[in-house]
Amino acid sequence: RLKKFNLKIAQEKSKIIEFGLFAVQNRKARGEKKPETFDFLGFTHYCGTSRTGKFRVKRKTSRKKFKAAVHKMKKWIKFNRTKPINKLWKEVAVKLMGHYRYYGVTDNSTKLANYLYITKNLLFKWLNRRSQKRSYTWEKFKKYLEANPLPMPKIYVKIGKRGLDIA
Repeated sequence: RLKKFNLKIAQEKSKIIEFGLFAVQNRKARGEKKPETFDFLGFTHYCGTSRTGKFRVKRKTSRKKFKAAVHKMKKWIKFNRTKPINKLWKEVAVKLMGHYRYYGVTDNSTKLANYLYITKNLLFKWLNRRSQKRSYTWEKFKKYLEANPLPMPKIYVKIGKRGLDIA
């Protein structure tokens, strides 16, 4: 098929791995550890089980994309920290929602929560560097968060035995 379109497989980016329903059993029988994972479209796909113990392909934000997203947020907050706080807050909320909308898939809630946690810490850090004296204590920052909450992580795409269910 690839030759038809004059395409070639990049050997350094491609490999065949044992993955799927019987990968866990086969690797246990050989005395090996968990099956390999692979990254695709910003997600790490790995073998897992459902609550009932049946095989499932699970997804989480890939480590590389998570670090890149955190770095991008850090640079953005650092560059925009002098904006009025209301405007800054609204823009951060929009950025968080964009992240949740893309990475909000079944089994990825931990990574979404981590991203929110890190974003809050970055906001606290850079808001306190707007002047030479500290603007916020943790208590004051928590009160501001309560009055102006950032959007909470949400799963927007549920992947189950019936396929995709987009919320």
